[in-house]
Amino acid sequence: MPASNAINLKQYPFVRLVACFIAGILLQWYIQLSLTVLLAAFCCFVITLTVFSFFSAATIFSIQWLRGVIILLLFGVAGGIAVYVKDIRHNPQWLGTYYQPKQNVLLTIDEPLVEKPNSYKVQATVTAIQEGATWRKVKGDVLLYFYKGKVKPRLHYGSQIILHATLQPITNSGNPGAFDYKQYCLFHDISYQAFVYPGQYTMLWKDGGNSMQRVLYKVRDTTISLLQKTIPGEKEQAVAEALLIGYRDRLDPDIVQAFTNAGVIHIIAISGMHLGMIYVLLLFIFGFFKSTKTSRIIQGIVILLVLWVFSLLAGAVPSITRAAVMFSVIVIGNMLDKNGKTYNTLAASAFILLVYNPFYLWDAGFMLSYSAVLSIVAFFKPVYNWFYVKNRLLDYVWKATAVTISTQVLTLPVILLYFHQFPLMFPVANLIAVPLSEVILYGEMVLLVFSFIPVIAKWLGITVWYLIIMFDGFVQHISRLPFALWDNIYADIPQTLLLYGFILALCWWLLRKPAKGFIITIAFFACLIIYSGVRHLIISNTQKLIVYNVPHQTAIDIMQGSSYRFIGDSILLNDGPLVKYNLKPSRIINGVSKTNDSSFHLNFQNTCFAVNRKKIAMLDNNFRFNDTTAKIYADVIILSKNPKYSILDIQRAFTFKLLVFDSSNPMWKIRRWKKDCYSLHLRFHSVPEQGAFELNL
Repeated sequence: MPASNAINLKQYPFVRLVACFIAGILLQWYIQLSLTVLLAAFCCFVITLTVFSFFSAATIFSIQWLRGVIILLLFGVAGGIAVYVKDIRHNPQWLGTYYQPKQNVLLTIDEPLVEKPNSYKVQATVTAIQEGATWRKVKGDVLLYFYKGKVKPRLHYGSQIILHATLQPITNSGNPGAFDYKQYCLFHDISYQAFVYPGQYTMLWKDGGNSMQRVLYKVRDTTISLLQKTIPGEKEQAVAEALLIGYRDRLDPDIVQAFTNAGVIHIIAISGMHLGMIYVLLLFIFGFFKSTKTSRIIQGIVILLVLWVFSLLAGAVPSITRAAVMFSVIVIGNMLDKNGKTYNTLAASAFILLVYNPFYLWDAGFMLSYSAVLSIVAFFKPVYNWFYVKNRLLDYVWKATAVTISTQVLTLPVILLYFHQFPLMFPVANLIAVPLSEVILYGEMVLLVFSFIPVIAKWLGITVWYLIIMFDGFVQHISRLPFALWDNIYADIPQTLLLYGFILALCWWLLRKPAKGFIITIAFFACLIIYSGVRHLIISNTQKLIVYNVPHQTAIDIMQGSSYRFIGDSILLNDGPLVKYNLKPSRIINGVSKTNDSSFHLNFQNTCFAVNRKKIAMLDNNFRFNDTTAKIYADVIILSKNPKYSILDIQRAFTFKLLVFDSSNPMWKIRRWKKDCYSLHLRFHSVPEQGAFELNL
């Protein structure tokens, strides 16, 4: 670390406590201990600490280390209890315990409708389910997709409806390496979803929700309306909405991808950076006043008010609320102690957030926020001291660059783990984009203040519009550079931990120059090389077939070593959202990055092909049965595109081991096939229901 003296952990109690609390969270989620065991352990540790208090001062001093260990274990158990309590499945009134298909459900809409290509999406809270003539109170959230017809559903925040459509459990696609959507929803108390057609719900006259949230949505809608009235151009309006309040529903996906490739996606994702900009501006303003104890208190109160008012105006979304808590603890720490320890303050804010919601630990935004702040605190000064710049303007540029570089030190492993890519042009992109986004953000704030004066609002709107055009144009240019993005990077938890070990050991060695620092750095580096080498060796000898679960599409990869061959619908040949979320993660974790048809030895014959000694048959509507009595052998038969023949027809024409129904078939046909398979005692795999099918070749 950058300090000249060794860090004494006794000066950072919250660092130790939050580390144990996090360990308890992780252990409980992956081990799932019962509440009885957790409470028993908690009580035992509390009783032990109570007994210690009756010992003599000399005895307590001699066993101080044991007392410290028990306190740390107590916080670890507290982390486990926090996870158990927060898990909606352990709630006695959880929806999943009582709900049965076709039951009527009483819901309260939790947000305004979000328009999608084929539906209107909304999250709702279930308050009761109908059991005969009575209603049972339940808890849990659901996702609803209302049919997008000519008339938009007249639903708003707080609307209460009785839903007659059947709720379906949320499931994952089952594709290798795919995002764990089921877990993500569970962390937000969501367990079910439903597609709702007209006539499948009844609106009630009474509204639910709370007044505060209703005001927040009204303020958000008013802000969006003012921006749309004063800033020309729909694309520029969408960017302005994302920059100011994080509203991204109207943002073009191509713009989002460009910002991601350039390494500046954090700018349009309302987060700690926005509050950081405001915090820095306020510190700059208060820097003109003399620093006294009273002035620090007044400064802290003003900063807290401004930060929380902005957070509320931005809709109090979780990402900015977390940042507001983090900055609030920092501000309060500075109010109480001018020389407050930043690491301890950050740990305290993380502890508060994790007590409120331990599932933040799996949130990429939470991980990136804290790793970025820690990285800046630890490494900004050493990076800034690389060069001494006399010119004030150049010094400001170098400071901004140093902040950008230092931020990446501890965020790099998180970025690779969650996004499997790294923007190589991030220093250049952030050097221009961040200051420009600050100007735009401040300009939008001024625009809102003077929005009631048409003439001033008009010219401010044009100015902001022009700045956004410059901003977007620069980001688009950076993202199109051929070397802007290092993509398809594999990273898992062990690799991430080894990378963190290597980075921290390297920084320790470079900043402190200890002899053993070099040895530890080399050790971590060697472990990384060995881990990657073993994985590469495994991949080079791997050959498999994967039938993906892509809704309404046929998608098959045949992988051999680091190459793959795709068989399926042409829409999946383009690198669009369907490929990004369904096929690309699998190709990354399987280490295939190129298509090389010449490296494959596939023996195609009509609808059959062979890989090594495995024979695969693909049957769709183009297949025609032969009149000969000789059966065709196939290890696996893949049915796609809703072929018009029965399982009995297939059994007469083929000798096979397994049937695979891909996602291009309608569910009613798959259910019929499954029924036939059960009656004929045939093995099958339903991709839409069981997830992707994998076969080692």
